[in-house]
Amino acid sequence: MNCNVFDPVDLPCGRTIENRLVKASMYEHMANFSGGPPNEFHYGLYSEWAKHGWGMILTGNVQISPQHLTLGRDIVVPPTLNAEDLKPFEKLAKVIHGAVDGTRSLAIMQLSHAGRQSANFIGGRPPFIPPLAPSSVRVGAGHAENRGRGTISDLTFHTLFQVPTEMTTLDILNVQSSFVRGALLAYKSGFDGVQIHAAHGYLLAQFMNPKSNIRNDEYSVAPENVTRMLSEIVKAIRQVVQTTFIIGIKINSADYVTSGSTEEASLEGERRVLDHIRTIASWGIVDFIEISGGDYEKPGKGALTRSTTQTLWHAAFFARFSRTVMKDLHRSPVPVSSVPLILLTGGLRSYSHLQNAMMSKHTDLLGIGRGAVLCPDLPKILRLQLQNSKSSSTWADRPFAREPEALFRASRWVPSVKLIGAGVSTAWYTTRMRDIAISQIQNPSREPPPADYNRGGLIALFKMWAWFDSRTALIWSLGIFLVPVIMTKVFYQH
Repeated sequence: MNCNVFDPVDLPCGRTIENRLVKASMYEHMANFSGGPPNEFHYGLYSEWAKHGWGMILTGNVQISPQHLTLGRDIVVPPTLNAEDLKPFEKLAKVIHGAVDGTRSLAIMQLSHAGRQSANFIGGRPPFIPPLAPSSVRVGAGHAENRGRGTISDLTFHTLFQVPTEMTTLDILNVQSSFVRGALLAYKSGFDGVQIHAAHGYLLAQFMNPKSNIRNDEYSVAPENVTRMLSEIVKAIRQVVQTTFIIGIKINSADYVTSGSTEEASLEGERRVLDHIRTIASWGIVDFIEISGGDYEKPGKGALTRSTTQTLWHAAFFARFSRTVMKDLHRSPVPVSSVPLILLTGGLRSYSHLQNAMMSKHTDLLGIGRGAVLCPDLPKILRLQLQNSKSSSTWADRPFAREPEALFRASRWVPSVKLIGAGVSTAWYTTRMRDIAISQIQNPSREPPPADYNRGGLIALFKMWAWFDSRTALIWSLGIFLVPVIMTKVFYQH
């Protein structure tokens, strides 16, 4: 069975990815409360992935602002970059590079700012201090898919999410410099590159979305301004790192097109996101663009409450859109050597999916999130199967691993809050990652434990949030029953 999944590929900056398999970014929920540096749990988890030959490994989101966290236990860029601050990040980079089979995975740090999606209680700010955003538009305000969502859901949104404070020009400059500091952190600590998170409704996506950005200045969503915030960050980073330092961007196709859109609206949304991708490619300084989907307002591919029709619609749009992007970029006036690679993340659950995506030229790189949690050794398994298989066999169509069906049962307990089902899912995978980390801490040579499919979604939710010490128990108990609503898409594997 011929396929180029394990063929190397060169990035525009000159670095080589040894194969096309990418461990996509996922939120780990392992740092200290109120954010902090990576610790032994991160080292344990990433050491397992590093053993098995992933071409590139992306970290979970590293927040550039300690006042704009997602679920509290985020890794955070330190305010200074002295030798002591760099040590835990240097160790994480070394762990990711520590392959045992001769394949050295590229280590990419994902940099993020949650903007208006940084919640109360766990967002790193005193209670009810609003976050910063492009405009003072609350999460969920005015969105058609949220109308009639129910009293409980409305109350949860209003309790968790403040009306944000509109950013001043000084605020914008401060955020830009923080992204640059994050890139310097990655560069100085030995990472091979960074991925700038401009997806899933986070701050940089908010600047490019007319739902959340109603500014009238040079950072508006007018065509000449819509990517200005992102471009100024990327260009500033490129000026302070070596030319071989990798810069990637994560962009969100579902921010532009919704499942309820008319055909005309869908085409308009596709045109807008294509324009943004063309613009990013035209800069000639970006190495890869990850195409993803979903945000807190409309979880899309990550929501367990979606209908079959919605699922099929998203799948059809996603495949068609990725193919369109690939064709469009290679017809652009950008020199071939400077065209960013496309990383497709979402729905790649079997070898046949990987093969079809590559052979149909839907993507250059294959992003795998949940599959990487269920099967950390997936690249090794695929290599062995390809070597041992003399002809096309049924294994190619089998899912990499069984996905936890118990998550679907949990959602009936909270039917009025549309997003909690996705939060329960996140909790299950988060506790699975913690199991892997603890196993590797205890014995690095041991195989990680098998996935616990008897762990129900609500039990996983409890275990995720019960992992704290007595000094912070009172503060965190205030928000523990509210947080599931914002847990969808936090670790971005789709």
